[in-house]
Amino acid sequence: MALTDQNQLLHPNRPLIMGIVNITPDSFSDGGRYLSTQDAIQHARNLINEGADILDLGGESTRPGSLSVSIDEELHRVIPVLEALRDTQIPISIDTSKPEVMKEAIEAGAYMINDVNALQNPSALEVISKNSSIKVCLMHMQGTPQNMQQQPRYTHVIDEVSNFLQRRVAAAVEAGISKERLVIDPGFGFGKTLHHNLTLLSQLNQLEIMDIPILVGISRKSMLGAITGNNVENRLHESIAAALLAVVKGAKIVRVHDVKATKDALAVYAALQNKDA
Repeated sequence: MALTDQNQLLHPNRPLIMGIVNITPDSFSDGGRYLSTQDAIQHARNLINEGADILDLGGESTRPGSLSVSIDEELHRVIPVLEALRDTQIPISIDTSKPEVMKEAIEAGAYMINDVNALQNPSALEVISKNSSIKVCLMHMQGTPQNMQQQPRYTHVIDEVSNFLQRRVAAAVEAGISKERLVIDPGFGFGKTLHHNLTLLSQLNQLEIMDIPILVGISRKSMLGAITGNNVENRLHESIAAALLAVVKGAKIVRVHDVKATKDALAVYAALQNKDA
């Protein structure tokens, strides 16, 4: 098991690698590739073999312009995969904003809820607060997946993202969810232009003042394609660079498609950091 204790959120000596398992037909990078339960399970096991510390299962795409799916369909996609991976002892995160899906996933053994809507949906805070150990990631998004990339605007992006996350942390704590159970995500690509994303990455360490672990998901995103001109199938190198830079800037969890390549890059960085230890 990657984490020494199911109640332990982070590895004491290095950032965690969260492997992405999209059980969807329309995710921006690998939509449809792992839609069947068996394909998703096999992909998850492959990511574990590559060195993933935690897996993030998603049954609903949140790419720009995506449409919501029903509760039943999302449950049909993620719960059988979650149940099949229990024997791996790898912590499983469920990428969802639906309280009903959160509840079922927690009962099925989920370790974390990764919510792009930061527990703003009615009863989401209640569902999480009723479980004393489930972790939750609170993400910033301007708008909704349907409209978030339609001319996003900020006056000071890092301040506005930080203020939003601080409010959501306060709401979670007020609902009885301890800070030790929380992770924050600035939401790269969720209602942000390339300039906004680059500003967030360069100033990511400003979010450390909240004293809550930072999760970053930049892997294969369009901001990287805008920089290099590569299509989504050919963004490995820039994804590794972005993950490494995020860790340098304070990220404690990186959410990635390419686990082995990211792990190797972070191993080199760790060796440099520990050379005098």
